[in-house]
Amino acid sequence: MAKHSHRFVETYDGFVGYGLDRQTDENTVQFYLQKLSDDELMKVILKRMSDEDLTEIFDVAGKVLKKYLSEPEYHRFFLKEEEG
Repeated sequence: MAKHSHRFVETYDGFVGYGLDRQTDENTVQFYLQKLSDDELMKVILKRMSDEDLTEIFDVAGKVLKKYLSEPEYHRFFLKEEEG
């Protein structure tokens, strides 16, 4: 069974745009991130990115994880480690 899910992007039929209201902004960010993480798209984009671009993406992702997840949440939700 797959550990990761990207169902939101498959079912969301709301407005995709930023700046309208908080809920739409959250939906749009989730939509963009799930679309961006598509394996086929990543194969195209990653080969074209500079070393600096790769570092920037990695640093932003790390900053978000550190800022908004506790250590146990990081292991549970990001690393998908089983408890106990």
